[in-house]
Amino acid sequence: MNTHIPAWIDGTLTPVEKLDAHLRGLRHMAVSVFVRRGDKILLQRRALGKYHTPGLWANTCCTHPFWDEPPLVCAARRLDEELGLRGLALSPRGQVEYRADVGAGMIEHELVDIFTATAPEGQEPEPNPAEVMETRWMSLAALRDSIAEMPEQFTPWLRIYLDQHSDQIFSAAS
Repeated sequence: MNTHIPAWIDGTLTPVEKLDAHLRGLRHMAVSVFVRRGDKILLQRRALGKYHTPGLWANTCCTHPFWDEPPLVCAARRLDEELGLRGLALSPRGQVEYRADVGAGMIEHELVDIFTATAPEGQEPEPNPAEVMETRWMSLAALRDSIAEMPEQFTPWLRIYLDQHSDQIFSAAS
């Protein structure tokens, strides 16, 4: 399986093994998706076998594109692979950049293409247990309250997205 992701080394975009990019804290490309239904957002709890942030709650889908994989293609691929969600119309919400310690000596320094989508009533996720241990639908207000009460249960990037990029992601979102 291709585990090389686009990362910058000395200012040049280069294919780098994913774990190496995290251990070195290299700035790299990423994709995040927020799937909504009405006023609820689909969240996933990362599988315990994940090499960083296992068991923490994250947005619907977050991943890294393969080398030369367009972000939109990556987002659709990972929604299917992680959650069995197919056929959703993905709307680009721009890019954000963040840097966060994710534990075990690893740093996520990501330039992230953000997408939103709307899931129709009746379409429920079918989580891949190697990727996702649990899902839940939660309103943005309830999510903010939960993060304020128990921040340690949520991934650093989800906390950053809601704190610093919420308007970009959710204003007039699909």
